[in-house]
Amino acid sequence: MEAFVLINTELGREAAVLESLKGVKGIKSVHALYGIYDIIVEVEADTMEQVKDIVFSSIRGLQDVRSTITLITYGESFKKD
Repeated sequence: MEAFVLINTELGREAAVLESLKGVKGIKSVHALYGIYDIIVEVEADTMEQVKDIVFSSIRGLQDVRSTITLITYGESFKKD
């Protein structure tokens, strides 16, 4: 199961949050963003319970995370070359 988490951080704390997320188990990728959200995280887990744990414990639990939006994917995905 895969999910994307959009993160708003405290002002000026984007780099610190990005760095904190790099080593978290279950996080496949982390990217800084321009726009409404500061960071997007790609989460990969076997169950919805694991996704929930990663989002609530490892992402929302960080001191400088102000808010999150979690987008759960469904169906088969594809990547263009």
